Amino acid sequence: MYVCICKGITDTQIRNAVDNGANSMRDLRESLGVSSQCGKCASLTKQIARDYQNQIQASQFYPAA
Repeated sequence: MYVCICKGITDTQIRNAVDNGANSMRDLRESLGVSSQCGKCASLTKQIARDYQNQIQASQFYPAA
């Protein structure tokens, strides 16, 4: 799904950036350019990144059986 229409950034690209070490909105903005123009995507970008980071942490504590 497209999250940032201005830059054509998808939710998959945001998750990949988190996998590659992006830990903050600043990191995502620098690596992808997300939320660097109109800024309307900032809230959804933060939510996607936060949810994905939580998912990663949960899988580390509760690995699939």
